[in-house]
Amino acid sequence: MIQVCLVDDQTLVRQGIRSLLELVDDIQVAVEAADGVEALQRIRTGRPDVVLLDVRMPLKTGLEVLAELKQSNELPPTIILTTFDDQEVVIEGIRRGAKGYLLKDVSLNQLVGAIRTVAGGGTLIQPAVTERIVKSIEQTSNEFPSLEPPDRLTTREIEVLRMMSGGHSNREIAEAFNVAEGTIKNHVSNILSKMGVRDRTRAVLKALEKGYV
Repeated sequence: MIQVCLVDDQTLVRQGIRSLLELVDDIQVAVEAADGVEALQRIRTGRPDVVLLDVRMPLKTGLEVLAELKQSNELPPTIILTTFDDQEVVIEGIRRGAKGYLLKDVSLNQLVGAIRTVAGGGTLIQPAVTERIVKSIEQTSNEFPSLEPPDRLTTREIEVLRMMSGGHSNREIAEAFNVAEGTIKNHVSNILSKMGVRDRTRAVLKALEKGYV
């Protein structure tokens, strides 16, 4: 059972999402919060598997919640869930540790798929949002450390990177290629090293920038 913390300042939104997720057998809304301060308390004490985090909230914003939890190494896999299609929020949320970004008009299947993906160690960003990130990368300088790859990615590493960009976890990628999960972990480690990035999300963003996917 995937334990979810639902953070949104609108009661009707929380009730609606909770009601929808109650239709799913393997996901449970175990914790709720109505503002940023309450979110920090509930996440730290409840230790959910996944957080659905609104961006614009009273007391502390979703971005502030991300930053504080990341700094204290207490950040669970988090999906930013908002009605605002704001590319700056997307990029800053990813930099602060978010694993996914969805607009609130997604279908139940999309939301469930996103929760399962990030719970399994993957990342997920809507294609429409990804397109805006790419455009933003083209227009602005890269603010996180970026190194030129010392070696070109191998064919298999590019295949793994493409699977990563689709939000697949190491286990799912290993099953797709019929290899051990440890082999995929080695590929991912090599990809991060060659691309000069610290995590999977930045690898996917840089892959989009470089045209690998």
